[in-house]
Amino acid sequence: MDDELITERRPVTGPHVFGYLRHVTGGLARHAALVDCLTEYCRQHELTLCGVFTDREPTVAIRSPAFVGLVDALGLPDTYGALIPTLSHLGPKGIGTERRRQITTTGARLIVVRSFRPTAASAPPLGTSLGLQPQGDT
Repeated sequence: MDDELITERRPVTGPHVFGYLRHVTGGLARHAALVDCLTEYCRQHELTLCGVFTDREPTVAIRSPAFVGLVDALGLPDTYGALIPTLSHLGPKGIGTERRRQITTTGARLIVVRSFRPTAASAPPLGTSLGLQPQGDT
């Protein structure tokens, strides 16, 4: 009998993604929390986070060192996409729009962990959880 593990039990890697953060304010704990956010997203969606590029200076140019590194990494074989916590990490509107275009030009996907903000109309009432109804006294 073959002792080799079946595919479902082998450690396999998911599609390769690279993270990008624009972390201008906040300390190391905030940066670590953002990286943890990307890591957890990849774990939940069976993606392999191959690296995280971080800009620490205020965005004044589209092609910052970290963003150039990201675009270069997106050109590697077997790269699926770029992962960001929110669209604001790409920079202010004009810069962010151009960066988004450059990412998609590589053929890679742009994956946004939190792509929208819930509105008051879509949020559950305070004190309740999604999918749960408040229970009365029995």
